[in-house]
Amino acid sequence: MTSSAGAKPTVKNLERPDQVRKLGHGSGGYVEVAGIAVGKATLEPGWRWSIDVKPLVGTSSCQIHHFQMVLEGRFAGRMDTGEDFEIGPGDVVDLPPGHDIWVVGDKPAVIVDMSGNSAEFSLPVSQARTLVTMLMTDIVDSTKTAAEIGDAAWRQRLANHNRLIRRQLERFGGREVDTTGDGFLSAFASAEAGLRAALSMHEVVAEARVRIRAGVHTGEVDLLGDGHLRGIAVHETARIMAAAPGGSVYTSAVTRALALSTGLRFESVGPHTLKGIAEPVELFVVAAGL
Repeated sequence: MTSSAGAKPTVKNLERPDQVRKLGHGSGGYVEVAGIAVGKATLEPGWRWSIDVKPLVGTSSCQIHHFQMVLEGRFAGRMDTGEDFEIGPGDVVDLPPGHDIWVVGDKPAVIVDMSGNSAEFSLPVSQARTLVTMLMTDIVDSTKTAAEIGDAAWRQRLANHNRLIRRQLERFGGREVDTTGDGFLSAFASAEAGLRAALSMHEVVAEARVRIRAGVHTGEVDLLGDGHLRGIAVHETARIMAAAPGGSVYTSAVTRALALSTGLRFESVGPHTLKGIAEPVELFVVAAGL
């Protein structure tokens, strides 16, 4: 990865939120910084998730994972497992999905949510998530190459790499989601488009004397207001990419199944233990059809 020298801090204020939502007996707003939504809500006495928010989202309990700090007032709650809890001023809580929560007493409660999920809170499930094929690429041995050829030559090589990658995104209808300095995360409407883009990228970046690895995966993600993606499927894509040797495209069984009739060829490379993923995942190396 390249350094971020010259980068500037991004500052937003919760008193001037990007968006405000009415939450029944209360309201909340959030700011998005670096793809993370941080929220603040003021909830009136009598507010309860199962009364004020449940009709909006359509789930039996709150299915959002919260990491919160209570600034004022008190909350009580109950997990789907039956465990009761109560939190008050100064308490920091890691609250798993599957809960109901309500304001206790006759004073408003103020809470800050730092989990990054505030953009999805109170949205219907169907609006908060979307199915997408993701492609993640990374330059092989970027740090070593930069040291060998020098900063100026490396910057030029990286610029050529970026230009060629973006050209393939346009060609195959992909959307650039994020760049990590020497890699890209992009999104596609179809599994075939993502896989063919990855194969094409390998070929064209050779012009810039660059080798890349690529991972392609299809899954449900949270689509944030700024176009960023979040969810376990994003992390799975990154792990699949990291497992691929230089010059290879690896993909998951889900994406392979969606692209079986496209003429692309898939060869299993066996189950892989991916960091942060509980069960081994079967991966496939992808090649163009005959």
